[in-house]
Amino acid sequence: MGRGEKKGTIVLENFNSTANLAANPGFQSTLSLGSKEIINEKPYNPFEHRQVDHPTSTLGSLAHLLKSSLGSGILAMPAAFKNAGLVAGGIGTIVIGFICTHCVYILVKTSQEVCVEAKKPSMGFAETCGAAFEYGPKKLRPWAKFARTFIDYALTCTYLAALCVYVVFIAENFKEVLDEYVPDYKLSVETYCALTLVPLVLICQIRNLKWLVPFSAIANVLLVICFTITMYYIFTGLPNPKEREMVASVTQWPLFISTVIFAMEGIGVVMPVENEMAKPEQFLGCPGVLNVAMTVVISLYGIVGFFGYIKYGDDVRGSVTLNLPQEEVLAQSAKILMALAILFTYSLQFYVPMEMIWRQVHNKISVRYHNVTQIAIRTAAVVGSVALAAAFPDLELFISLCGAIFLSSLGLLTPAIIDTVHKWNRGLGFGNWILWKNILVSIISLIALFAGSYVSIKGMAEKFSHTPVLEIPINQTLSVNSTVV
Repeated sequence: MGRGEKKGTIVLENFNSTANLAANPGFQSTLSLGSKEIINEKPYNPFEHRQVDHPTSTLGSLAHLLKSSLGSGILAMPAAFKNAGLVAGGIGTIVIGFICTHCVYILVKTSQEVCVEAKKPSMGFAETCGAAFEYGPKKLRPWAKFARTFIDYALTCTYLAALCVYVVFIAENFKEVLDEYVPDYKLSVETYCALTLVPLVLICQIRNLKWLVPFSAIANVLLVICFTITMYYIFTGLPNPKEREMVASVTQWPLFISTVIFAMEGIGVVMPVENEMAKPEQFLGCPGVLNVAMTVVISLYGIVGFFGYIKYGDDVRGSVTLNLPQEEVLAQSAKILMALAILFTYSLQFYVPMEMIWRQVHNKISVRYHNVTQIAIRTAAVVGSVALAAAFPDLELFISLCGAIFLSSLGLLTPAIIDTVHKWNRGLGFGNWILWKNILVSIISLIALFAGSYVSIKGMAEKFSHTPVLEIPINQTLSVNSTVV
């Protein structure tokens, strides 16, 4: 013990704000148990110790959470309803939305509780999972490091893959519109991918969530306008709902479940948003940021899916905007607005993998080079996503496979496991109802995982099996040969 230290006190080393998630240290605990001073100590309140350089307002946090869950996935909801039917799809959207909301709730709640035990002001997703094992049953504590590492890599892979999809989505929408109005200058999808490089590199240099609020707000406005135009076409000449299937075959339900989860999940953005709130106590509760955001998300998903399926039936495509009239200016403007909204969403989704990459490398680089290194890494990551999108413009099937594996496991399975581990020694409720509830959520997650993986792999197999082979007609061959002779 150093001079002036009193036996039995709590020594907090390297105590600083972890609001900037990119600078979070690994999970550490310097808590000495069994001290009388600890017993008499005032309970640790992590909210009182958060020192956020650029705190986000409650409305700004709501905008971020909406943007993390609202995106191009909502346009796939009519196709999801095709795999469930009108009645089953409506009920299923509400149920899955409730499950996703509950999983986010238990993850944030667990994070806040382990922050009290670890005497830390905030934790990220991976740190929360590691801390849950660290303070859980003794037999599971050696798994803490693995849990942190798995979540880090899973989130990084998931969001980097999603960024490639964003680039392709933006490029294809711009190409379809511009090809319609500038037929003499038709560029390839790869070229349009390359054209997105400069704006994406610039917008991804923003490092604080607070400064991304305006982009989220603009993206939300564009999404609202796009949805309004899309709903206008959907409600124009709406057929009788009786013409559509009320309950689809049970064998198709896993496709519906996986599609809704893929579209609705934004689990990786939740902890950064909560950690940087000026008033984090307003994130949970009723009405809290989480409940308000997910109520809006579930409502919009249900409306678009329900009426989109009524309008287009079994002919509905993967994105309902593709069913809109191609020759009308209003329909084309909806695609442009959606592409711009995804463009602004890119920076918010980019925040998550960048935070994890920086956490792994910042301690290995001199502080004087931190700024230059940040710029280099951010630029390289954007260039990499654009290059992959340009090299494989049909990357959606591969990305959907990654989403099936990671989003279902990260968004549903992981929170259920973490909640069970954290509460194992603290009580699982009457009749162990928390355990049974988490087992049910895990089963749903596994169904979505295997169903989504099966569909993606099947789609890849069909695509490769239909790859055209170069064939030269006999008469053309003879003509060429005769010419050579």
